Amino acid sequence: MPRRKRKPLMADQPVPPAAPPPADPPEPPALPPEKGGRKGPEPTRYGDWENKGICSDF
Repeated sequence: MPRRKRKPLMADQPVPPAAPPPADPPEPPALPPEKGGRKGPEPTRYGDWENKGICSDF
């Protein structure tokens, strides 16, 4: 029985050019200022509620 010809190895094939990296997603728009809200940083910025230095999970 005659031997079949082998497929070329991956190392023998040319490497396709690399794709350009994806573009960064656009920045979300800034939140509008709150009217009548509390001053200072957002009280829920750490995933829980903070009021006068006291933290409470809800």
